[in-house]
Amino acid sequence: MTLVIIFGPPAVGKMAVGLELERMTGFRLFHNHMTVDPVMRLFPFESPAYRRLVTEFRRRIFEEYVVSGARGLIFTFVWTFDDPEDRAFVESTAELFTSRGGCVCFVELEATQSERLRRNETPLRLAEKWPQRNVEGSRAFLLNADQTYQMNSAGSFPYPDRHLKIDNTALEPDLVAAQIAAHFSLI
Repeated sequence: MTLVIIFGPPAVGKMAVGLELERMTGFRLFHNHMTVDPVMRLFPFESPAYRRLVTEFRRRIFEEYVVSGARGLIFTFVWTFDDPEDRAFVESTAELFTSRGGCVCFVELEATQSERLRRNETPLRLAEKWPQRNVEGSRAFLLNADQTYQMNSAGSFPYPDRHLKIDNTALEPDLVAAQIAAHFSLI
């Protein structure tokens, strides 16, 4: 069992790359908004209930998936490096897979802010992620997140032997997915 964690700031292309990687590898895609969006319909973003539920839903899905017999899973999310809870989440998730003989691959995407603002309004993003349909609110969230959080590793990553960093500003998702698959020998 292989877990591929694709992370980076909002609108960097995590889901689009994940969809292409799913197509290439047969791994299943579990993107961030599959848990975030249903919870956000009921509880405010980052409220205690929101954080508890999103964390618990993800954890339960990982626990079931790791024993499912599937070859691999692709998970996407925004990892805020300055939040110790995010680091603990990543470590516990990785442990869940590695303790059962699986491996974890970390893929970090980065792109310019101007490209991410453009991608923030793409039809795929708007179709798959209902909170992003409020384009002005989503744009404001992206800009605020860029100023508030560290969402790229900035040259220091805790698992360097399992880490691939790609600047995908000018790359199509299928080319990025092909790089990931080749680098980690996923196909």
